[in-house]
Amino acid sequence: MRRFDLLEQVKKQNPLVHNITNIVVAGDSADGLLAIGASPIMASAAEEVAEMATASDVLVINIGTLDAELVWAMKQAGKAANEAGTPVVLDPVGVGATRFRRKVVAELLEEVKFTAIRGNAGEMAVLAGIAWQGKGVDAGSGDADQVEIARQVAKKYETIAVLSGASDVISDGDQFAKITNGSKLLPRITGSGCLLSAVCGAFIAASPTDAAYLACLEACASYAVASEFAEEKLGSTNLPGSFRPVFLDALANWSKEAVQERVMLEERSHPE
Repeated sequence: MRRFDLLEQVKKQNPLVHNITNIVVAGDSADGLLAIGASPIMASAAEEVAEMATASDVLVINIGTLDAELVWAMKQAGKAANEAGTPVVLDPVGVGATRFRRKVVAELLEEVKFTAIRGNAGEMAVLAGIAWQGKGVDAGSGDADQVEIARQVAKKYETIAVLSGASDVISDGDQFAKITNGSKLLPRITGSGCLLSAVCGAFIAASPTDAAYLACLEACASYAVASEFAEEKLGSTNLPGSFRPVFLDALANWSKEAVQERVMLEERSHPE
């Protein structure tokens, strides 16, 4: 049985999570990181991003709202983090929606080494080069096997691939975990995937340098179980506006015992 000890490590270590993220989710991501015991900082000014990335415990790059100056800042921060040995997480929001987004992500992946990449099925399929019908920043639909999508991303970019959705798939290219917990209300609040990327970053920061796969597994499991507790607490008041603050409270109150008891987790090696 997984012990889920990283839940406690995040609270003990209070990792500094540097977010270069989008304007839609900055506040929600900061609140969520604070709830789990991490220390968020939102810094995207070109004049300071490299210094901030070096001083932080993890860098999370989210391409949700792009402009040319921000792209330059992301590259500078990512390179500085790589040089300092700071882990870097990429959230390729809506990468398939426009040529500009595809170009930016291709350049980031060429110039920066990412410890983990977290995206929905549509975004990860684009990175894997697998056919999928995306819908803006939403996952869209497709027939491809999501475990295989995650494996291809992990192999292609030598990273931990985190494909999130109704089920979450975490892959290092050789092994994968599939988590089938989660609230149906998560897709109805803005930035639930973006916050998960930041949470993965916090868990990576609190784990040994060679344990990013385990960190992402525990982050996704804990996040999904917390969302279920939040939905249950709402009862018949099954509305997204009510869900958001209750979910934040659930993130603050999670425990490894609760995750161990409720997690629905499958772990296997990828077939040859």
